[in-house]
Amino acid sequence: MVAAFGLAAYLVGVLLFVPRYLLPWHAQLDRLAEWLVWYSGVPLVLGLALCLLDLLYLLRHRKPDHPIREEALPPSRVTVALTAYDDEDSIAESVRDFLSHPAVARVIVVSNNSKDATYPLAAEAGAITFDELQPGYGRCVHRCLSEAAAWADADLIILCEGDRTFRAYDIDKLIAYARHGDIVNGTRIVEPLRQYRTQLSTFMYYGNLFVAKLLEAKHLGRATLTDVGTTYKLCHRAALHRLLPAVDPAINLEFNAHLLDTALALNMVVVECPVTFHQRVGISKGGNVNDWRGFTVGLRMIRGILTDWRWAA
Repeated sequence: MVAAFGLAAYLVGVLLFVPRYLLPWHAQLDRLAEWLVWYSGVPLVLGLALCLLDLLYLLRHRKPDHPIREEALPPSRVTVALTAYDDEDSIAESVRDFLSHPAVARVIVVSNNSKDATYPLAAEAGAITFDELQPGYGRCVHRCLSEAAAWADADLIILCEGDRTFRAYDIDKLIAYARHGDIVNGTRIVEPLRQYRTQLSTFMYYGNLFVAKLLEAKHLGRATLTDVGTTYKLCHRAALHRLLPAVDPAINLEFNAHLLDTALALNMVVVECPVTFHQRVGISKGGNVNDWRGFTVGLRMIRGILTDWRWAA
């Protein structure tokens, strides 16, 4: 964060050459630009020094001295829980896709007070449906995980969205990683697995990666993170019983980052698994509406990570 601040200050100083020649405050802007370019080196060098301290010293001392987790999993089917908000164009096909997977015992759909036909179409396609009347992405995800964890016959729970950005065939990959951790977080960062045109713009792609690395630095040595905005993830049912009481469902579009941060704070093991990412069916209503909304969501994620989400309490 310190290095990023220094780099941003340097870029602002360089870009001031435009208003310096267009506005009548040439002398004042010259001094400001010179000051920014010159003194931006202080936080930049300090930030890089702190990064080296993390990598060369703290990483070795903060990394848990535990063997690699290799937990034998008994044969078990999974419960899939889909979030949905005005997804009538995609929800039925999404439900049918997940129900067709041989490992899936049931599909739960939580409609976040949708105004269209999402709820009846999900039920007609074979899903167990619930309507979460309190608005907010965090409320919807929390309800999804709570309803899925109530089924004792499935030890593994898959959380996903009903907009067709994710596909059921990736369940096999998530299950393969399940023996190594409490939560398997799907990552959309692997380029060959990401469709050419999606709502994850270049700006949001790198912004998401930056926030993920900030969260990784907070829990240095505990996890490797590249994607804090994805919904697609696998959770062990036993881990959810510990995790759900500790998270705040009132947190909205930043909830995925909050969930991962809380899980790592509870000493849970989080591993990432590359998943495919497709263009959504219908109109995006989340943090991917546009780059500005993605930027504001990212800032709130950074604020939550740095303050342990006290601002949201």
